[in-house]
Amino acid sequence: MKKIGLLINPISGMGGSVGLKGTDGKDTLFKAIKLGALPNAPNKVIESLKELNEIQDQVMFITGAGELGENVLKQLGFKYELAYKESEGIIYTTEKDSENLLRNLINYDIDILLFAGGDGTARLVANIIKENIVCVAIPTGVKIHSSVFAINPKVSGKLTKEYLIEGLTTGLEEVVDLNEEMYRNNIVVTDLYGYLKIPRKEKYLQNKKAPTPLSQEETLQAISLDVIDNLENDIYYFIGAGTTTSYIMKKLSLDYSLLGVDVIRNRELIRRDCNEKDLLEFAKKGKCILYITPTGGQGFIFGRGNQQISDVVLRKIGKENIRILADISKLINLRGRPLIIYTGNDVIDDDFSGYYKVKIGYGRDMLYKVTNKF
Repeated sequence: MKKIGLLINPISGMGGSVGLKGTDGKDTLFKAIKLGALPNAPNKVIESLKELNEIQDQVMFITGAGELGENVLKQLGFKYELAYKESEGIIYTTEKDSENLLRNLINYDIDILLFAGGDGTARLVANIIKENIVCVAIPTGVKIHSSVFAINPKVSGKLTKEYLIEGLTTGLEEVVDLNEEMYRNNIVVTDLYGYLKIPRKEKYLQNKKAPTPLSQEETLQAISLDVIDNLENDIYYFIGAGTTTSYIMKKLSLDYSLLGVDVIRNRELIRRDCNEKDLLEFAKKGKCILYITPTGGQGFIFGRGNQQISDVVLRKIGKENIRILADISKLINLRGRPLIIYTGNDVIDDDFSGYYKVKIGYGRDMLYKVTNKF
């Protein structure tokens, strides 16, 4: 019988759809709830654990009470034992609950640890578990820059199953998180917080988020000039997160949110740092065109740090109104891997997969594949 440790951060990802950049801290959590955010991490964990159904009689989970893991396991019918109970009955667990569960799991001789969250949760796991237990990270957070995470929840389940059955080799991957001080100055830099040991299967794992080199500035200016020269009147333009898209706002001399979604119309800022509800309201008013850029080193166009562009928003915008911008080196660094879409809605992900024109310079485009299949 294989022992699987399970930690769910049930509030992870709640800030995404309402335009926050994470759900760290009580104040941010309460703000997210006030804006209408709902917990979605448990559903993503269910999506992951369903991949283990065929080996259900061969595994025993060790987890925490309630939302830390018990509720999901009970719903799916897995055998489990509780290593931490003080969180029982609590909907929104704290970092202290996660920490206590992790410390207790060390004593259970588990074969692998599954944890669900974002970079903040990964930092906590790295701090306590270190490199002593093989881990699989289920991506449910807003900020997911670390290379320890699987591409999506379903893939994390596949990775766990293949490790337990086939005995995949393992290796160390980085746990990184945003440097908050530099972020407040609109500069995206990640700091290294440790390493975790994870099963090796490259196509199942995301790369570390890579920053945009300063030497690419001329290319990014050329891309933004192309966009600006082709802006039409009376269309709502959604300018997605990232350094590449921020050059559009800089060239127009408009205020912008580096990690948010801004809306412009007739070359004027209509609203800065929108959430899902804002975007849907604009989509009801008229034609919208969305400019986005893949996450550097990872290739995500949806599902990492831009959860406010939800499946519902995408359906309103339409596939034909999505424009992808990228410096050519960003595509080369993917080494032939496709761009990735993950909204949590398989129908939308399938519909919006396919080949897109990616703008790589002034008047220069190339076709590139977008997929949700691995």
